[in-house]
Amino acid sequence: MPKAVYETIESLYTIPAFVRICWAIVREKPDFVYERYNLFFPAGVWAARLLRIPIVLEVNAPLFEERAKFDGISLKVLARWSESFVWRSVDHVLPVTDVLAHRVRATGVPASRIEVVHNGIDQKKFGEPERGAALRRRMGLSAKFILGFVGFARAWHGLDRVLRYIARRRDGDLHLLLVGDGPVRIELEQLARQLGVEDSLTVTGIVSRDEVADYIHAFDIALQPAVVEYASPLKLFEYMACGKAIVAPRSPNIMEIVDDGVHAILFEPATPESLEVALDALWRDSDLRHRLGLAAAKRIFERRLTWDDNAARVATIGCQLVMRRGTAR
Repeated sequence: MPKAVYETIESLYTIPAFVRICWAIVREKPDFVYERYNLFFPAGVWAARLLRIPIVLEVNAPLFEERAKFDGISLKVLARWSESFVWRSVDHVLPVTDVLAHRVRATGVPASRIEVVHNGIDQKKFGEPERGAALRRRMGLSAKFILGFVGFARAWHGLDRVLRYIARRRDGDLHLLLVGDGPVRIELEQLARQLGVEDSLTVTGIVSRDEVADYIHAFDIALQPAVVEYASPLKLFEYMACGKAIVAPRSPNIMEIVDDGVHAILFEPATPESLEVALDALWRDSDLRHRLGLAAAKRIFERRLTWDDNAARVATIGCQLVMRRGTAR
């Protein structure tokens, strides 16, 4: 379908959505509306304004910028307007990183209406490390040193660099465990064969959310080899909750969460050998891995990076907006 046609249909969906949201508000009588931002979608703002109810907006990405860069946008004027209109019209914006908050402020949203709420973890799902050891045995990886990655792997994640690292360090029983799938899977498997390390790569395919923690507990080093500059990567928090030694790029959004040498080892993304240096440091030093893992797990609770805490923060913001509306009346 041509982009202009698709985007027109996409934007027109806001009309039936507006009716459905209004009906839901009338029926349920909520104190405030919580919406996850999407492009071409002012329906929530329109409904909240019509029915005079506060609205809070979670923003995970600057979608106009992201779609224009990766997919292309035909209706640029409408798309840019819809993003700016929604961000500036809600009562409170909740970007997931400080980096993203800067982009929101640049559209004219006052800092007083912005609060960063990073992603988090479900505490109940990350507390059984012994299940990782059992999983290693089932997979025949008990004797391996596992470099682990969770997610939908794409070329920009740079997992090919990890395979090349394994090929150059053949003396350590290193093994790359990719928990998930992705469009780069075939290329990685081909590269592993070319490098002669096909036995050092395992790709699980898609696993259920309830199994993810078991796999992370099986890692020796947890990999965040690349990151979108404004994102709040969920895998980082899950690695931390499992008390894993983490290797991640030295980028502002990562440094909002972890300190280099304290909670993780950070490498320079623009320097190819920097990743290898970081991996070497952790591979050869079990005490360092243990120390970083403990500090990372502790950081989760120091910073209250859990979904329950996020929900409590959002509820507090919502209550404040409701009280402010009541006072204004």
